Amino acid sequence: MAAYILVDTQIENPEVYEEYKALARPIAESYGGKYLTRGGAMDIIDSDLWSPTRIVLIEFPDIEKARNFMNSEAYAPVRPLRENNAKCTLVLLEGL
Repeated sequence: MAAYILVDTQIENPEVYEEYKALARPIAESYGGKYLTRGGAMDIIDSDLWSPTRIVLIEFPDIEKARNFMNSEAYAPVRPLRENNAKCTLVLLEGL
């Protein structure tokens, strides 16, 4: 069953965040991750519970591969670039 990492990001330091994007993508892809959207245009239809800023959606073959990416030794030094230069909400969810 596919799994997804959904991230809403408010970038605070664009220069460093570009470095994060360049480093994170190949790591995610090495775990079977496929970027479905990465900060594209949005039409927010309803925002009663949440008002998204910049959405990234990554599909993985299964939830285990998504977790393995998030917890990998390769991603560990890259993760602080996101955490220290952007405010994020990150959700790991199973698909159908």
